[in-house]
Amino acid sequence: MSTTGSHHSHDDAPHAPPLVPPTPRTGEEPLGDGPHARTVLAIASLGFFLITLDISIVNVALSTIGDELGGGTATQQWVIDSYTLLFAALLLFAGTLADRIGAKKALALGIAAFTLTSAACAASPTAATLITARAAQGAAAAVMLPASMALVREAFPDAARRARALGVWAVGGAVSALVGQPLGGLATSIDWRWVFSINVPVGAAMLLALLAVAPSPTRPARFDAAGQVLSVLGLSALVYGLIEGGHAGFGAGPVVAALAVAAAALAAFVAVQARGRHPMMPLNLFHARGFRLALPVGFAFMVANYGHVFLVSLFLQQQLDLSPTHAGLVFIPAALFAIAGNLTSGPVTNRFGARVPVVLGQSCMVVGLLALIPATAQRSPWLVALCLIPIGVGGSLAMPSVTSVVLEGVPSERAGTASAVFNTFRQVGGAVAIAVFGALIADPDTFTGGLRTSLLVAATLLTVTAVLSTRIQPRAHVG
Repeated sequence: MSTTGSHHSHDDAPHAPPLVPPTPRTGEEPLGDGPHARTVLAIASLGFFLITLDISIVNVALSTIGDELGGGTATQQWVIDSYTLLFAALLLFAGTLADRIGAKKALALGIAAFTLTSAACAASPTAATLITARAAQGAAAAVMLPASMALVREAFPDAARRARALGVWAVGGAVSALVGQPLGGLATSIDWRWVFSINVPVGAAMLLALLAVAPSPTRPARFDAAGQVLSVLGLSALVYGLIEGGHAGFGAGPVVAALAVAAAALAAFVAVQARGRHPMMPLNLFHARGFRLALPVGFAFMVANYGHVFLVSLFLQQQLDLSPTHAGLVFIPAALFAIAGNLTSGPVTNRFGARVPVVLGQSCMVVGLLALIPATAQRSPWLVALCLIPIGVGGSLAMPSVTSVVLEGVPSERAGTASAVFNTFRQVGGAVAIAVFGALIADPDTFTGGLRTSLLVAATLLTVTAVLSTRIQPRAHVG
């Protein structure tokens, strides 16, 4: 499937959407759109909007959630990471599920689960129940995303029309980037539970609209049960160990045990992928040079992207005493410039190849991250807002171009799997960032030092991947 429509979402997850393998068809594909194509596109776009919104909108609410439910920084980390972790771990499974039961049925299942878990988040009486509901919400989001992509493909069988449709679909993420932080601040100023409650009527309306859509075709698809269990176990143990290690110390018994389980499970996962008949992450994908180069870029980008939003949101409220509404407004200039960067990325890639925007974009992000270090010392929200702009522009310039690099040398029938693996690596980067950076700022007395160390770590990681990105194959002038 085409990766057209990949974009930059300031806080979001799927800058390069996790695609599913195209459903095999027989005979000629019609040139027109499928039945209820506009309805499908509206539902898919709204679903993508909600999935990305529920990452960005929660950041500004974290301080208020912590004040009401307790738990301190660890709770705030888990509210983000429980969603991200399950979202990352189940993406490959969800693509197979959409093939096996049909995209429409999978999307309906995902929307229903997302709606119910959003209601559970809003009604959570304790931090533990909120974290549990967020994990279930992330699992539902994983089911929704590849199913929505597959349904768009079915509704727009003509490649040119589908490319335009995917561009519209991507707007959902771009809009969520623009409204996520300020909407989260506004909702939190009323009651933080509204951050989750607003999903419920939207989800119900999506399910009603989906009734008009024709059933999707199904095709045989085998689940890699062992690989799925090991990936969830390994990633969960890793994130638990990193978060709890930052608070209890990395020598604590439960932390050592968690990290040992993570190492063993992830090693077993690689072994299963190497020997299994139907691996969820075929290791021969790594033979492609572009794929190998793109994975660390995606990981580093999400470390910086998730990390700086998490850090800055807490800094504005806990250190500068800004209200959630005013903290959300600080992110608006960066989001607006990010949309402009996204629109620029395609033409720049067509003219110069992927290497230029990928290297330039990461370099811009480094400049913004390093500028935030003295800006936080000045304690000026205006200066912070200014420093966020190159981060937003850089990410939106680089990430759409990286999607083309992901598929370099990968057979077309593996395009969906390659893209899903790439997105899994990206989401793991985001989860690790929240775990590590949250540990560095956990002590209120050393918050500022931990903030600056975290920003420096993110900038250093992006500098390394920017240098690696210079090895991306240059491309001749296209337009």
